[in-house]
Amino acid sequence: MNLKFRFAILFTSFVAIILLATSASIYVLYFNYRAGDHFRRLRSEGFAVSKEYFEIKKIRDSSAVLMNNLHQSHKNVLFEEHVVVFDSGLNILFKEPDTLTTHIDADFLASIQKEPSGEYRYREGNRESSGLYDDRTGLYVQVSAIDRYGINRLSTLKYILAGVFLASLFVTAIFSFLFARAAFKPLSNLGRQMQKVNEMNLSERLDEGKVKNEVTQIAINFNYMLDRLKQSFEAQKSFVHHASHELRTPLATMLSFTESALRKDLDKDGYRKVLHSLKEDQEGMIELTNSLLLLSQYEKIQFSRQWPAVRIDELLYDAISIARKLLPGIEIELEFAGLPSNEDDLIIHSNEALLKVAFTNLFKNAWLYSKDKKVTVAIDADEGKLEVHVDNAGEHLQPSEVEKLKVPFFRGANAANVKGFGLGLSIVHRIVSLHNAWLSYTAIEPNINRFTIHFNQNVQ
Repeated sequence: MNLKFRFAILFTSFVAIILLATSASIYVLYFNYRAGDHFRRLRSEGFAVSKEYFEIKKIRDSSAVLMNNLHQSHKNVLFEEHVVVFDSGLNILFKEPDTLTTHIDADFLASIQKEPSGEYRYREGNRESSGLYDDRTGLYVQVSAIDRYGINRLSTLKYILAGVFLASLFVTAIFSFLFARAAFKPLSNLGRQMQKVNEMNLSERLDEGKVKNEVTQIAINFNYMLDRLKQSFEAQKSFVHHASHELRTPLATMLSFTESALRKDLDKDGYRKVLHSLKEDQEGMIELTNSLLLLSQYEKIQFSRQWPAVRIDELLYDAISIARKLLPGIEIELEFAGLPSNEDDLIIHSNEALLKVAFTNLFKNAWLYSKDKKVTVAIDADEGKLEVHVDNAGEHLQPSEVEKLKVPFFRGANAANVKGFGLGLSIVHRIVSLHNAWLSYTAIEPNINRFTIHFNQNVQ
């Protein structure tokens, strides 16, 4: 069942419930009104008979003529009217019609006396009856009749309400379907446009239209998603292209050295040189593979507030120790550019292993491109601010190069004579991003390059 049909059914169901509740309410209200109105007429008729009978009995010369007049005047007031006047001793004093066969018992009298209003109402089929006590005369009256016109009107109303309900439901169903089709038409068009988009055609864009509504917002968001996907696919293609190129170069070199060694009859030193060259290429391939694995793994990690709290200076000391072991000859110093008033300003929630990798890569990058192989690390901490600066002396980067530093495999003009793959700063960028931090570059005179990691203390 498609969404349009479901919407039409749902809307029709809601309207049906409202119509049914309305029709039932009208029927019940009229049913109660008719019954109440009929009982009021029964009460009025009963009291009228009781009063007239009492007035006749007060006249000494009351005759059969007066009683006959009483019979005649109340014969056709109500449809199939039955009236019985009796006293507290259960003696029947008057009945209309004369041929009426009835029996008044003590239970019926007790039912009337039990009612505070002095009126006992009950039904027997279509006949509605009322037992009354007339305090003006001291007499009791049983009066009953059939509300023929009221019942006919109630029956007619029932059929009218049923017909209106079914007709309204039918019209509502038709208009619901038409409305749903019109309402979902933009979404259907959107769906057809989406079908044209595939991995080979990420340049396709949805028509956002001129009217701003929810469908337009969906189209805009989908186009934004396509832009991001296109960038991701292009970055992936570029990444695979560069990775293949970087892997192909050492493999080709290794194959060339191996073939050369096989063709020539080398001495021991010659074979050592070949093996040493192969070892360097193998180490480079291992480093490249590890870097690629790190980049792929960091895509799946998210920042967590459950990471342990660590002091940034202790983390830097550990990273410096690691760098000194990995990079022989490196001169690295740690200093404080600003001392915090509270030691808590040095604490961050972090994945220690990842941050050590980031700092180590940043130190290695500064060492590789430093003229004097010296690296200066400075902690600048203040209330609400925590920054780590890594400085080295070397040629400044061009503004166009700064924008591409975070792109995998990109290498600046100053990297011509330095071995590497252009992945170090990409790894640093990915790791600091996981910690809701960011990396920036600043050129400081004279010939000082500064990379800064800015930690956002508000998310710690």
